[in-house]
Amino acid sequence: MPNLVDALRSQSQSLVIAAELRPPRAELGTAAAMDAWIDTYRAVRSLTRRDLFVMLTDSAVGSQEEDNLRHLVTNLGSDVDRSRIIPFLTSKHTLQYCLSYADRARQHGFPALVILGGDKSVGHPRCVSHAWELRESIRAQQPDLLLGGWANPHAETARQVDFLLDERVNAEFYLTQVVSHHERASVAKFLGEADRRGVKLPGVFGVFYYRSANPKTLATLGTFMPVPAAALAEEFAAGATPVDICARTIRALIDEGARAIYISNLPLATAQQTLTAILDRVGVGVGR
Repeated sequence: MPNLVDALRSQSQSLVIAAELRPPRAELGTAAAMDAWIDTYRAVRSLTRRDLFVMLTDSAVGSQEEDNLRHLVTNLGSDVDRSRIIPFLTSKHTLQYCLSYADRARQHGFPALVILGGDKSVGHPRCVSHAWELRESIRAQQPDLLLGGWANPHAETARQVDFLLDERVNAEFYLTQVVSHHERASVAKFLGEADRRGVKLPGVFGVFYYRSANPKTLATLGTFMPVPAAALAEEFAAGATPVDICARTIRALIDEGARAIYISNLPLATAQQTLTAILDRVGVGVGR
């Protein structure tokens, strides 16, 4: 099977879909963590067997998570194609840990990593000021690893494109901050600027699976990412389901020209079924 970068560059694959899963939190007790990892393994297996990619976070929303790579290597065995799995690594570890992590990833057959800075406001401090510095260090010792960067369509557009065009980006692809169909104009502006200035790196756009319009939950999420809380509340109040709302964002992104998307916050125990329902609602035949 092609790795993520091959799929992104392919002219024959019209749409690339990935699910972003979150490993168990490090502070969970042994029994709870074991149950969570069992659900994670099942989700990874079911998704990758349906021509989908899986991304596993690292220190999402500032909380320390279990070492995603160690658990994958220990428990997935050889029955899952590792070219379909893309672990995240933030700089919120020691530099020695980060470089060792990249060595382990390469040693165990993972072709790609997403390298992020990590939220500065919570959790451990970064070991470098900017994610490109960590990618540069990893590239120096593991030149064959495919590295992913980051862009934010909500931020100042020209500056974000500057980052992607910088010779120090040290990346073969990039992910974006999650966006919504309520922020379609920002996506169009970002894609237009990237196209006008000749960005060659393929991008994977983030979509969040909102499970409800609970004000407390949306307020908490809003401290980590842009959340169109009022518009979401209106949609849910009008009878839209989580699947409806997620599908609307994916459809809007496709219509704007995006051809690769990752979906965050899928329910772990039913990740594959939920994603299939979303893609059926969008009307694309991926992940069957």
